[in-house]
Amino acid sequence: MSSTASTTATATAANNNNNSDPPSPPPTPPIPLKEDQIEIRDVWCDNLESEFDLIRDIVDDYPFVAMDTEFPGVVLRPVGQFKNSSDYHYQTLKANVDLLKLIQLGLTFSDEEGNLPTCGTGKYCVWQFNFREFSVADDVFAHDSIELLRQSGIDFKKNNERGIDAHRFGELLMSSGIVLNDSVHWVTFHSGYDFGYLLKLLTSFDEVLQLPSRGFEQAGGAFGRGEDWDLSPGRLG
Repeated sequence: MSSTASTTATATAANNNNNSDPPSPPPTPPIPLKEDQIEIRDVWCDNLESEFDLIRDIVDDYPFVAMDTEFPGVVLRPVGQFKNSSDYHYQTLKANVDLLKLIQLGLTFSDEEGNLPTCGTGKYCVWQFNFREFSVADDVFAHDSIELLRQSGIDFKKNNERGIDAHRFGELLMSSGIVLNDSVHWVTFHSGYDFGYLLKLLTSFDEVLQLPSRGFEQAGGAFGRGEDWDLSPGRLG
């Protein structure tokens, strides 16, 4: 190629670059919410149905779901021979989820820009489901976990008296549009136990207990799309 042709090609490329649209600016991150802008909707047996009605109404517009659970800690460590460390951690998770009972479940919904629903209240809504099955008097638990929950404000007597029936919750969850929905994205961190307890609710407390070593990953289809980079088996126990 001659020097003239080379110069012409370079000039043409430069003109093309100058005529191209500038890159779009990155999206503006949502402004952090203040505590008085958020309404924590406590859910008990007497308002469970009405709160699920609200969730069905908003899930299409706010399909990103963040989850957190409170449970009685980790009380069992399996003994015996294991294929590898991942198998050991899975068996630890399975043994504890089989034995223990969920105390509280928190759900937060947002759109793709991080906005939360208001549900007509003027405040941003998050949900806190309180379950009745766990008993401090009758069930095993890790003492440090229960003491921490007490300090956080959980009233175990109130949970026993007014809490949600876990079987009924599982039925409503199945028909809520949150699970078995590819449009819903679950955004979690270190959530092996969270999904374990939620699967236990969805499967009426028995089918999940028979899942093989990779069962939680295989059953993850119930939760549509997910983002949890800390869900490796080695992180579960």
